Amino acid sequence: MKNRFIGMGIASVTVLLFLAAAPASAQPRALTLEGALAIAAERNRDIEKAREYIAWAQGKYVEERAAAFPQLTALASLGWDRDESQKIYSPMQTQKTERRSALIGLTQPLFTWGQVSAAIRAAKVGLQSAEEQLRVYQQAAKRDVSAAFYDVLLARELHALALHNLEQKKRHLEEARRKLQAGVATDYDVLAAEVSAENARPETIRTENQIRTARERLRFLLAIERGEVDAAGSLDADFIPLRSYGEAFVLAREKRPDLADIRHRIGVYRELVVLADAQDKPRVDLKGAYGWNYLEQPGISGDGPSWSVGVQFSYPFFDGLRTKGRVAQAESDLRRIQIDEAKRIDAVALEVREAVNAAGESEEIVRSLSGVVNQAERLLAMAEKGYELGVKTRLEVDDAELNLRQAKSSLSRARRDYLVARVNLDWVTGILGEGQK
Repeated sequence: MKNRFIGMGIASVTVLLFLAAAPASAQPRALTLEGALAIAAERNRDIEKAREYIAWAQGKYVEERAAAFPQLTALASLGWDRDESQKIYSPMQTQKTERRSALIGLTQPLFTWGQVSAAIRAAKVGLQSAEEQLRVYQQAAKRDVSAAFYDVLLARELHALALHNLEQKKRHLEEARRKLQAGVATDYDVLAAEVSAENARPETIRTENQIRTARERLRFLLAIERGEVDAAGSLDADFIPLRSYGEAFVLAREKRPDLADIRHRIGVYRELVVLADAQDKPRVDLKGAYGWNYLEQPGISGDGPSWSVGVQFSYPFFDGLRTKGRVAQAESDLRRIQIDEAKRIDAVALEVREAVNAAGESEEIVRSLSGVVNQAERLLAMAEKGYELGVKTRLEVDDAELNLRQAKSSLSRARRDYLVARVNLDWVTGILGEGQK
């Protein structure tokens, strides 16, 4: 038992020494919005996946293009044969024969009824589609990172307001205690001030947790595995004239990468129709071979170069209507993706309408609340002055403080909403991060 307590003591001392030697937690890495967007452009998981898809599409293009180039094949063989049935011609032909050969074969398509060219065009358009998908993820990452960045700033402002309110309630409590000692206040006044201070404390805890949550979301979007990040900046922003719905919708149809992607995919499906239709059509190929052959039988042998060249014509004029079925499928796929395009354009029209309305609404709210904050500050100053002169009650001062705190909180949220609405408007019009053109 004594050894057990000694072991526990040593373990406790070891833990304490480890905690004392451990470095203090590093400060969060402060990022500007531009810095956060730059990190997202390099590290965001969705963007990395889209880049890999471009690499796949490039490989697919190289694969399809290879069909237009000569195909060279090296062949080598070594074999023995003996056929007793050949004795009806000559006893010598029943002898064991050894054959050796080495050659290079050539195949070059000359005419394929558009199969090769259609496949190359489809792969090339597919590569353009992959590039548009990269733009889709890049703009989505910028939208999400910007919103997360502004959420951190908002949480920090709300936390500052909560701390200020708590400190103010503590000052009121100290003031009530001093007045109690001076005989100009009652126990009720002190108790009311204590309750008010304690009621203000949970909001500071809640907003502090909101800061941590917002920072974690920002770190997740930036794909930063270690350390903490923070947002450097403010929610102040200048008002920018908004586009009308018509202008924004025209810009969206021209600039949205998802619409460009679906247009490219329509081009791919058109080429697939051509490719399917050519399956039962004639084709012409050039075939050739050059090499060396060696032939040996008992007592005799011979070797020398060999070559062959020719043009091959093939025409699968009846394949059981297989090609007709493939063409019907390809045409149906084309019509379905064209319907998807029309459906997507309708959705974009709705997104643009909502984004324009949200940006206009948030701008009006910010302008309105800016005046309310000024009025609430004047009201609080008047209430505090009146309280000092004895013509206002503490309740009236508390009401003025509450109104000011609510006005400032609402203004901070409205500024955040305005900034996010502007980012979302740029996203739905397809110009986020690319400059307004």
